[in-house]
Amino acid sequence: MSQRSLADWLGYLEQLHPSAIDMGLERSREVAVRLGLGRPAPRVITVTGTNGKGSTCAFLAELLGDQGLKVGVYSSPHLLRYNERVQIEGREASDEALCEAFAAVEAARGEISLTYFEMGTLAAFWLFERAALDAVVLEVGLGGRLDAVNLIDADVAVVTSIGVDHAEWLGDTRESVAFEKAGIFRAGKPAVCGDLEPPQPLLDQARALGAPLLLRGRDFDLAIGEHDWHWHGRGADRTPLRLHHLSLLDLPMENAALALQVYALLELPWQPERLLAALLRTRVTGRLDSRVANWKGEPRHLLLDVGHNPHAAEYLARRLATRPLSGRRLAVFGLLADKDLGGVLEPLLGLVQDWAVAPLPTPRSRPAEELQSALSARGAQVSVHADIAAALEVQCAKATADDEILVFGSFYSVADALGWLDDQA
Repeated sequence: MSQRSLADWLGYLEQLHPSAIDMGLERSREVAVRLGLGRPAPRVITVTGTNGKGSTCAFLAELLGDQGLKVGVYSSPHLLRYNERVQIEGREASDEALCEAFAAVEAARGEISLTYFEMGTLAAFWLFERAALDAVVLEVGLGGRLDAVNLIDADVAVVTSIGVDHAEWLGDTRESVAFEKAGIFRAGKPAVCGDLEPPQPLLDQARALGAPLLLRGRDFDLAIGEHDWHWHGRGADRTPLRLHHLSLLDLPMENAALALQVYALLELPWQPERLLAALLRTRVTGRLDSRVANWKGEPRHLLLDVGHNPHAAEYLARRLATRPLSGRRLAVFGLLADKDLGGVLEPLLGLVQDWAVAPLPTPRSRPAEELQSALSARGAQVSVHADIAAALEVQCAKATADDEILVFGSFYSVADALGWLDDQA
Protein backbone atom coordinates (compact mmCIF):
# COMPACT_ATOMS: atom_id res chain seq x y z
CA MET A 1 0.00 0.00 0.00
CA SER A 2 2.89 2.37 0.65
CA GLN A 3 3.61 2.26 -3.09
CA ARG A 4 0.34 3.96 -3.95
CA SER A 5 0.61 7.44 -5.45
CA LEU A 6 -1.35 10.28 -3.85
CA ALA A 7 -3.86 10.10 -6.71
CA ASP A 8 -4.25 6.35 -6.05
CA TRP A 9 -4.84 6.99 -2.36
CA LEU A 10 -7.44 9.69 -2.99
CA GLY A 11 -9.29 7.46 -5.43
CA TYR A 12 -9.23 4.67 -2.84
CA LEU A 13 -10.50 6.96 -0.07
CA GLU A 14 -13.44 8.13 -2.19
CA GLN A 15 -14.89 4.61 -2.33
CA LEU A 16 -13.86 3.44 1.15
CA HIS A 17 -17.09 4.41 2.97
CA PRO A 18 -20.67 3.92 1.73
CA SER A 19 -21.49 7.64 2.13
CA ALA A 20 -19.42 10.78 1.60
CA ILE A 21 -20.72 12.35 4.83
CA ASP A 22 -21.39 10.26 7.94
CA MET A 23 -21.45 12.48 11.00
CA GLY A 24 -20.09 11.11 14.28
CA LEU A 25 -16.83 10.77 16.20
CA GLU A 26 -16.88 7.13 17.31
CA ARG A 27 -15.11 5.62 14.29
CA SER A 28 -12.44 8.32 14.10
CA ARG A 29 -11.84 8.24 17.85
CA GLU A 30 -11.24 4.49 17.84
CA VAL A 31 -8.73 4.73 14.98
CA ALA A 32 -7.00 7.68 16.68
CA VAL A 33 -6.55 5.51 19.78
CA ARG A 34 -5.11 2.69 17.67
CA LEU A 35 -2.69 5.18 16.08
CA GLY A 36 -1.64 6.43 19.51
CA LEU A 37 -2.51 9.99 18.56
CA GLY A 38 -2.38 12.62 21.28
CA ARG A 39 -2.51 16.37 20.82
CA PRO A 40 -1.14 17.57 17.47
CA ALA A 41 0.55 20.56 19.17
CA PRO A 42 0.68 22.30 22.57
CA ARG A 43 -1.67 25.03 21.32
CA VAL A 44 -4.82 24.07 19.39
CA ILE A 45 -7.21 26.57 17.84
CA THR A 46 -10.35 25.13 16.25
CA VAL A 47 -12.33 27.31 13.83
CA THR A 48 -15.91 26.73 12.70
CA GLY A 49 -18.50 28.97 11.06
CA THR A 50 -20.78 29.26 8.06
CA ASN A 51 -18.43 31.67 6.28
CA GLY A 52 -15.03 33.18 6.99
CA LYS A 53 -13.23 30.09 8.26
CA GLY A 54 -10.52 30.08 5.60
CA SER A 55 -9.42 33.68 5.99
CA THR A 56 -9.65 33.51 9.80
CA CYS A 57 -7.38 30.44 9.80
CA ALA A 58 -4.97 32.17 7.41
CA PHE A 59 -4.80 35.31 9.57
CA LEU A 60 -4.16 33.20 12.68
CA ALA A 61 -1.42 31.17 11.02
CA GLU A 62 0.33 34.34 9.86
CA LEU A 63 0.06 36.01 13.29
CA LEU A 64 1.42 32.93 15.08
CA GLY A 65 4.15 32.22 12.55
CA ASP A 66 5.37 35.81 12.80
CA GLN A 67 6.21 35.09 16.45
CA GLY A 68 8.55 32.30 15.41
CA LEU A 69 6.10 29.52 16.22
CA LYS A 70 5.98 26.37 14.09
CA VAL A 71 2.37 26.29 12.90
CA GLY A 72 0.27 23.66 11.18
CA VAL A 73 -3.02 24.39 9.41
CA TYR A 74 -5.67 21.87 8.42
CA SER A 75 -8.38 23.17 6.08
CA SER A 76 -10.88 22.04 3.47
CA PRO A 77 -11.89 21.81 0.74
CA HIS A 78 -8.93 22.27 -1.57
CA LEU A 79 -9.00 24.14 -4.87
CA LEU A 80 -6.39 22.49 -7.10
CA ARG A 81 -4.37 20.02 -5.00
CA TYR A 82 -5.27 17.90 -2.00
CA ASN A 83 -1.93 18.97 -0.50
CA GLU A 84 -3.44 22.43 0.18
CA ARG A 85 -5.40 20.90 3.06
CA VAL A 86 -2.34 20.18 5.22
CA GLN A 87 0.19 22.97 5.69
CA ILE A 88 3.21 22.90 7.97
CA GLU A 89 5.12 26.14 8.50
CA GLY A 90 3.43 27.68 5.47
CA ARG A 91 4.24 24.80 3.11
CA GLU A 92 1.86 22.24 1.70
CA ALA A 93 2.46 18.65 2.75
CA SER A 94 4.28 16.68 0.06
CA ASP A 95 2.74 13.77 -1.82
CA GLU A 96 5.18 11.45 -0.08
CA ALA A 97 4.26 12.67 3.41
CA LEU A 98 0.53 12.36 2.73
CA CYS A 99 0.94 8.85 1.30
CA GLU A 100 2.89 7.80 4.39
CA ALA A 101 0.20 9.24 6.65
CA PHE A 102 -2.63 7.55 4.73
CA ALA A 103 -0.77 4.24 4.94
CA ALA A 104 -0.46 4.64 8.72
CA VAL A 105 -4.18 5.36 9.12
CA GLU A 106 -5.10 2.51 6.79
CA ALA A 107 -3.00 0.05 8.79
CA ALA A 108 -4.59 1.18 12.05
CA ARG A 109 -8.24 1.28 11.00
CA GLY A 110 -8.59 -2.47 10.36
CA GLU A 111 -12.28 -3.26 10.01
CA ILE A 112 -13.42 0.31 10.79
CA SER A 113 -14.85 2.15 7.80
CA LEU A 114 -13.88 5.83 7.53
CA THR A 115 -15.07 8.58 5.22
CA TYR A 116 -12.74 10.49 2.90
CA PHE A 117 -12.74 13.44 5.32
CA GLU A 118 -12.15 11.27 8.39
CA MET A 119 -9.16 9.56 6.78
CA GLY A 120 -7.75 12.92 5.75
CA THR A 121 -8.25 14.44 9.19
CA LEU A 122 -6.49 11.59 10.99
CA ALA A 123 -3.68 11.70 8.44
CA ALA A 124 -3.24 15.42 9.11
CA PHE A 125 -3.12 14.85 12.88
CA TRP A 126 -0.54 12.10 12.36
CA LEU A 127 1.66 14.44 10.31
CA PHE A 128 1.27 17.32 12.75
CA GLU A 129 2.40 15.20 15.72
CA ARG A 130 5.56 14.19 13.88
CA ALA A 131 6.39 17.77 12.90
CA ALA A 132 6.95 18.92 16.51
CA LEU A 133 4.73 21.97 16.04
CA ASP A 134 4.07 24.77 18.51
CA ALA A 135 0.48 25.39 17.39
CA VAL A 136 -2.14 24.07 14.99
CA VAL A 137 -5.14 25.83 13.48
CA LEU A 138 -7.90 23.35 12.62
CA GLU A 139 -10.76 24.27 10.30
CA VAL A 140 -13.95 22.33 10.89
CA GLY A 141 -15.26 20.63 7.76
CA LEU A 142 -18.99 20.55 8.54
CA GLY A 143 -20.82 21.78 11.63
CA GLY A 144 -18.57 21.18 14.61
CA ARG A 145 -20.01 18.88 17.26
CA LEU A 146 -19.77 15.69 15.14
CA ASP A 147 -16.96 16.73 12.79
CA ALA A 148 -13.77 14.64 12.94
CA VAL A 149 -11.73 17.77 13.75
CA ASN A 150 -13.60 17.90 17.07
CA LEU A 151 -11.67 14.86 18.31
CA ILE A 152 -9.09 17.36 19.55
CA ASP A 153 -9.83 19.59 22.54
CA ALA A 154 -9.34 23.20 21.50
CA ASP A 155 -7.50 25.68 23.71
CA VAL A 156 -9.50 28.39 21.95
CA ALA A 157 -12.71 27.63 20.02
CA VAL A 158 -13.67 30.08 17.28
CA VAL A 159 -17.04 30.60 15.58
CA THR A 160 -16.76 33.00 12.65
CA SER A 161 -20.41 33.39 11.63
CA ILE A 162 -23.71 31.54 11.84
CA GLY A 163 -26.01 31.14 8.85
CA VAL A 164 -28.16 28.39 7.40
CA ASP A 165 -26.12 26.10 5.15
CA HIS A 166 -25.90 22.30 4.86
CA ALA A 167 -29.44 22.24 6.26
CA GLU A 168 -29.79 18.48 5.70
CA TRP A 169 -27.02 17.94 8.26
CA LEU A 170 -27.19 20.97 10.56
CA GLY A 171 -30.89 21.86 10.50
CA ASP A 172 -32.68 24.71 8.79
CA THR A 173 -32.55 27.36 11.53
CA ARG A 174 -29.71 29.50 12.87
CA GLU A 175 -30.45 28.03 16.29
CA SER A 176 -29.84 24.45 15.15
CA VAL A 177 -26.67 25.50 13.31
CA ALA A 178 -25.42 27.36 16.39
CA PHE A 179 -25.95 24.28 18.56
CA GLU A 180 -23.79 22.18 16.22
CA LYS A 181 -21.04 24.78 16.00
CA ALA A 182 -20.95 25.31 19.77
CA GLY A 183 -20.03 21.62 19.99
CA ILE A 184 -16.36 22.62 19.65
CA PHE A 185 -16.46 24.52 22.98
CA ARG A 186 -14.61 22.97 25.92
CA ALA A 187 -15.15 23.34 29.65
CA GLY A 188 -13.23 26.29 31.06
CA LYS A 189 -11.55 27.10 27.74
CA PRO A 190 -12.18 30.43 25.99
CA ALA A 191 -14.43 30.70 22.96
CA VAL A 192 -14.64 33.62 20.54
CA CYS A 193 -17.63 34.39 18.30
CA GLY A 194 -17.58 36.85 15.40
CA ASP A 195 -21.34 36.76 14.74
CA LEU A 196 -23.02 39.97 15.90
CA GLU A 197 -26.27 38.14 16.74
CA PRO A 198 -25.28 34.70 18.07
CA PRO A 199 -28.33 32.47 18.61
CA GLN A 200 -29.22 31.47 22.15
CA PRO A 201 -28.04 27.81 21.92
CA LEU A 202 -24.46 29.01 21.41
CA LEU A 203 -24.68 31.25 24.49
CA ASP A 204 -26.30 28.46 26.49
CA GLN A 205 -23.57 25.95 25.60
CA ALA A 206 -20.80 28.34 26.66
CA ARG A 207 -22.58 29.00 29.95
CA ALA A 208 -23.17 25.29 30.63
CA LEU A 209 -19.49 24.51 30.08
CA GLY A 210 -18.15 27.51 31.95
CA ALA A 211 -16.36 28.48 28.75
CA PRO A 212 -15.46 32.20 28.80
CA LEU A 213 -17.16 33.55 25.67
CA LEU A 214 -15.92 36.70 23.95
CA LEU A 215 -18.45 38.23 21.58
CA ARG A 216 -17.96 40.68 18.76
CA GLY A 217 -19.84 43.88 19.55
CA ARG A 218 -19.44 43.32 23.29
CA ASP A 219 -15.88 42.19 24.06
CA PHE A 220 -14.16 43.07 20.79
CA ASP A 221 -15.06 44.89 17.59
CA LEU A 222 -13.76 46.90 14.67
CA ALA A 223 -14.63 50.15 12.94
CA ILE A 224 -13.83 50.50 9.24
CA GLY A 225 -13.21 53.96 7.81
CA GLU A 226 -12.59 55.18 4.28
CA HIS A 227 -8.81 54.89 4.59
CA ASP A 228 -8.13 52.75 7.69
CA TRP A 229 -9.70 50.63 10.39
CA HIS A 230 -9.60 50.37 14.17
CA TRP A 231 -9.82 47.43 16.56
CA HIS A 232 -10.45 46.95 20.25
CA GLY A 233 -10.56 43.78 22.30
CA ARG A 234 -9.36 42.08 25.47
CA GLY A 235 -6.23 40.26 26.55
CA ALA A 236 -6.10 36.93 28.37
CA ASP A 237 -6.52 38.79 31.67
CA ARG A 238 -9.39 40.83 30.13
CA THR A 239 -7.22 43.95 29.98
CA PRO A 240 -8.54 46.29 27.24
CA LEU A 241 -6.41 46.37 24.08
CA ARG A 242 -6.65 48.78 21.14
CA LEU A 243 -5.14 49.16 17.69
CA HIS A 244 -5.72 52.33 15.68
CA HIS A 245 -5.24 53.46 12.07
CA LEU A 246 -4.66 50.01 10.63
CA SER A 247 -4.19 49.77 6.87
CA LEU A 248 -7.19 48.42 4.98
CA LEU A 249 -7.00 44.75 3.94
CA ASP A 250 -8.16 42.92 0.84
CA LEU A 251 -9.47 40.01 2.91
CA PRO A 252 -12.46 40.49 5.25
CA MET A 253 -11.38 42.75 8.10
CA GLU A 254 -14.12 41.26 10.29
CA ASN A 255 -12.17 38.01 10.20
CA ALA A 256 -8.89 39.83 10.86
CA ALA A 257 -10.54 41.37 13.94
CA LEU A 258 -11.64 37.92 15.07
CA ALA A 259 -8.12 36.54 14.58
CA LEU A 260 -6.64 39.43 16.58
CA GLN A 261 -8.96 38.65 19.50
CA VAL A 262 -7.96 34.98 19.43
CA TYR A 263 -4.28 35.94 19.28
CA ALA A 264 -4.76 38.29 22.23
CA LEU A 265 -5.88 35.34 24.39
CA LEU A 266 -2.71 33.33 23.77
CA GLU A 267 -0.39 35.45 25.93
CA LEU A 268 2.06 36.10 23.11
CA PRO A 269 3.93 39.39 22.47
CA TRP A 270 1.62 42.27 21.59
CA GLN A 271 3.54 44.35 19.04
CA PRO A 272 1.12 46.44 16.95
CA GLU A 273 3.47 47.01 13.99
CA ARG A 274 4.26 43.30 13.67
CA LEU A 275 0.60 42.33 14.04
CA LEU A 276 -0.43 44.66 11.24
CA ALA A 277 2.42 43.49 9.00
CA ALA A 278 1.29 39.88 9.49
CA LEU A 279 -2.30 40.75 8.60
CA LEU A 280 -1.19 42.61 5.48
CA ARG A 281 0.86 39.60 4.33
CA THR A 282 -2.08 37.20 4.62
CA ARG A 283 -3.43 35.82 1.37
CA VAL A 284 -6.13 33.24 0.66
CA THR A 285 -6.51 31.87 -2.84
CA GLY A 286 -10.02 32.32 -4.16
CA ARG A 287 -11.29 34.81 -1.59
CA LEU A 288 -11.65 38.34 -2.97
CA ASP A 289 -8.74 37.23 -5.12
CA SER A 290 -7.80 39.73 -7.86
CA ARG A 291 -6.05 38.37 -10.96
CA VAL A 292 -5.07 39.77 -14.35
CA ALA A 293 -5.31 37.51 -17.39
CA ASN A 294 -3.59 38.13 -20.71
CA TRP A 295 -6.41 37.86 -23.24
CA LYS A 296 -5.04 38.04 -26.79
CA GLY A 297 -2.49 40.61 -25.73
CA GLU A 298 -4.91 42.68 -23.64
CA PRO A 299 -5.46 42.65 -19.86
CA ARG A 300 -8.62 41.20 -18.39
CA HIS A 301 -9.31 41.86 -14.71
CA LEU A 302 -10.78 38.93 -12.77
CA LEU A 303 -12.03 38.73 -9.21
CA LEU A 304 -12.33 35.18 -7.83
CA ASP A 305 -14.47 34.41 -4.81
CA VAL A 306 -15.60 31.03 -3.48
CA GLY A 307 -18.75 32.52 -1.90
CA HIS A 308 -21.58 30.01 -2.32
CA ASN A 309 -24.37 30.85 0.13
CA PRO A 310 -26.52 33.92 0.88
CA HIS A 311 -24.36 35.12 3.77
CA ALA A 312 -21.23 35.02 1.59
CA ALA A 313 -23.06 36.65 -1.34
CA GLU A 314 -24.22 39.52 0.88
CA TYR A 315 -20.68 40.11 2.09
CA LEU A 316 -19.32 39.94 -1.46
CA ALA A 317 -21.95 42.46 -2.59
CA ARG A 318 -20.94 44.88 0.18
CA ARG A 319 -17.30 44.66 -0.84
CA LEU A 320 -18.08 45.07 -4.54
CA ALA A 321 -20.12 48.18 -3.78
CA THR A 322 -17.00 49.80 -2.34
CA ARG A 323 -14.77 48.96 -5.33
CA PRO A 324 -14.52 51.79 -7.87
CA LEU A 325 -15.11 50.47 -11.37
CA SER A 326 -14.97 52.57 -14.52
CA GLY A 327 -16.41 49.85 -16.74
CA ARG A 328 -18.92 47.02 -16.38
CA ARG A 329 -18.96 43.97 -14.16
CA LEU A 330 -19.49 40.63 -15.89
CA ALA A 331 -20.05 37.41 -13.94
CA VAL A 332 -19.12 33.79 -14.44
CA PHE A 333 -21.33 31.73 -12.16
CA GLY A 334 -21.94 28.10 -11.18
CA LEU A 335 -23.69 26.71 -8.11
CA LEU A 336 -24.25 23.39 -6.37
CA ALA A 337 -27.78 22.01 -6.32
CA ASP A 338 -28.12 22.13 -2.52
CA LYS A 339 -27.42 25.87 -2.28
CA ASP A 340 -29.99 28.66 -2.01
CA LEU A 341 -30.01 30.01 -5.57
CA GLY A 342 -32.27 33.00 -4.93
CA GLY A 343 -30.42 33.92 -1.76
CA VAL A 344 -27.10 33.92 -3.61
CA LEU A 345 -28.36 35.90 -6.62
CA GLU A 346 -30.39 38.67 -4.99
CA PRO A 347 -27.54 40.64 -3.33
CA LEU A 348 -25.53 40.76 -6.57
CA LEU A 349 -28.14 41.48 -9.24
CA GLY A 350 -27.65 45.23 -9.16
CA LEU A 351 -23.86 44.95 -9.26
CA VAL A 352 -23.48 42.68 -12.32
CA GLN A 353 -24.46 43.76 -15.84
CA ASP A 354 -23.90 40.47 -17.69
CA TRP A 355 -24.01 36.84 -16.50
CA ALA A 356 -22.44 33.73 -18.04
CA VAL A 357 -23.58 30.54 -16.28
CA ALA A 358 -22.24 27.01 -16.52
CA PRO A 359 -22.52 23.62 -14.82
CA LEU A 360 -19.84 22.58 -12.35
CA PRO A 361 -17.71 19.45 -12.80
CA THR A 362 -19.56 17.41 -10.18
CA PRO A 363 -22.80 15.39 -10.03
CA ARG A 364 -23.89 17.83 -7.31
CA SER A 365 -24.02 20.74 -9.78
CA ARG A 366 -27.20 22.69 -10.36
CA PRO A 367 -28.05 22.59 -14.10
CA ALA A 368 -27.00 25.74 -15.95
CA GLU A 369 -30.49 26.01 -17.41
CA GLU A 370 -31.89 26.48 -13.89
CA LEU A 371 -29.41 29.27 -13.27
CA GLN A 372 -30.38 30.88 -16.57
CA SER A 373 -34.09 30.62 -15.78
CA ALA A 374 -33.65 32.19 -12.33
CA LEU A 375 -31.60 35.08 -13.71
CA SER A 376 -33.89 35.68 -16.68
CA ALA A 377 -36.89 35.81 -14.34
CA ARG A 378 -35.09 38.57 -12.46
CA GLY A 379 -34.46 40.58 -15.63
CA ALA A 380 -30.74 39.80 -15.91
CA GLN A 381 -28.80 39.43 -19.14
CA VAL A 382 -27.56 35.83 -19.12
CA SER A 383 -25.99 33.23 -21.40
CA VAL A 384 -25.41 29.49 -20.89
CA HIS A 385 -22.11 27.71 -21.52
CA ALA A 386 -20.74 24.18 -21.42
CA ASP A 387 -18.36 24.77 -18.52
CA ILE A 388 -16.70 27.51 -16.47
CA ALA A 389 -13.74 27.80 -18.86
CA ALA A 390 -16.06 28.35 -21.83
CA ALA A 391 -18.00 30.97 -19.86
CA LEU A 392 -14.74 32.75 -19.03
CA GLU A 393 -13.71 32.76 -22.66
CA VAL A 394 -16.98 34.42 -23.67
CA GLN A 395 -16.80 37.04 -20.92
CA CYS A 396 -13.18 37.87 -21.74
CA ALA A 397 -14.22 38.39 -25.37
CA LYS A 398 -17.02 40.75 -24.28
CA ALA A 399 -14.96 42.64 -21.69
CA THR A 400 -12.60 45.57 -22.06
CA ALA A 401 -9.60 46.51 -19.95
CA ASP A 402 -11.92 48.70 -17.82
CA ASP A 403 -14.31 45.87 -16.95
CA GLU A 404 -14.14 43.31 -14.15
CA ILE A 405 -15.07 39.64 -14.49
CA LEU A 406 -16.39 38.17 -11.26
CA VAL A 407 -16.05 34.38 -10.93
CA PHE A 408 -17.98 33.00 -7.96
CA GLY A 409 -20.59 30.56 -6.66
CA SER A 410 -18.48 27.59 -5.63
CA PHE A 411 -15.01 26.26 -4.91
CA TYR A 412 -15.49 24.38 -8.18
CA SER A 413 -16.04 27.65 -10.09
CA VAL A 414 -12.85 29.16 -8.72
CA ALA A 415 -10.83 25.97 -9.21
CA ASP A 416 -11.82 25.82 -12.88
CA ALA A 417 -10.98 29.51 -13.29
CA LEU A 418 -7.55 28.96 -11.74
CA GLY A 419 -6.94 26.09 -14.13
CA TRP A 420 -7.98 28.31 -17.05
CA LEU A 421 -5.62 31.05 -15.83
CA ASP A 422 -2.76 28.54 -15.69
CA ASP A 423 -3.52 27.53 -19.29
CA GLN A 424 -3.46 31.17 -20.38
CA ALA A 425 -0.12 31.71 -18.65
